[in-house]
Order: sequence, then C-alpha cells, then structure tokens
Amino acid sequence: MADHGRAAKLGDSIKQIIAKRLERGLRDPRLGFVTITDVRMTGDLQHASVFFTVYGTEQEREDSAAALKAATGLLRTEVGRNIHARLTPTLEFIPDAIPENAAHVADLLARAREQDSSTRALAVGAEYAGEEDPYVKPREAGEE
Repeated sequence: MADHGRAAKLGDSIKQIIAKRLERGLRDPRLGFVTITDVRMTGDLQHASVFFTVYGTEQEREDSAAALKAATGLLRTEVGRNIHARLTPTLEFIPDAIPENAAHVADLLARAREQDSSTRALAVGAEYAGEEDPYVKPREAGEE
C-alpha cells in the first residue's frame, strides 16, 4: 500500500532540493526565471512529476523547458544525494498551467461582472409582468 504522507514529504523535499539547485544556477543559457510550483510522487516513490512555471514569453518558456529536460540527469543526481530513500526517483518536468488558468478565470470573472451590470441596468426600470405578489393567498370566509 502507498503511504501518501511519505510521498508528500518526499515530494516537498525534492521540490526544495531542485529549487535550491536552480537558484545556484545551471550552465545552460536557455534557462530563464523558473519557479518550481509542485512535485507529485507516484505511490511507489519511483517517479516524480515536477511542475514549473517560467516568467517570460512563450519562447522563453520553451527554452527553459528544454534546458530543464537537458539537466534532468544532473538534477536527479542532486536529488539522490540529498534524500534518504533506497532509490532515487526519476524526474519529469511538466510546465504548470497556473498562469494560463488564472488568466482564463480572470476573463470569466470580467465577463460575469459585465453581464451583471447590464442585467442591473435592465432591472432599473422594470415592472412585474403580473401582480406584484404572484403567490396564491388563502381565501377568507366572505370571498367567493
């Protein structure tokens, strides 16, 4: 059975190790301003998916992804030296979609605000289509 707590702790350790190593720098000029956002481990602790974001243009993102892929062996060696596990997990670098998702959510919220304001403008001069209180009221003894 997989120990999810241990996988999470190991993922956090790997995240810190890789971030510190990237902070010290790699000898690859393609590497831009990279932030490691998350590390997810498989249940058997054999594989780590490392999510990252890059501040910059689309070309800088692609270059940084290529630089990280080229440095995978070096970073895996660094991880192996600093963790206390029987086997060093393989590393896979995956671009994180957080910035794109955040921009999409911001666009949706802006569109919703715009629709709310147009609905509010229509409601200003609106009147009820029928009676003001459309609910059936109980009959009183004298009515029929």
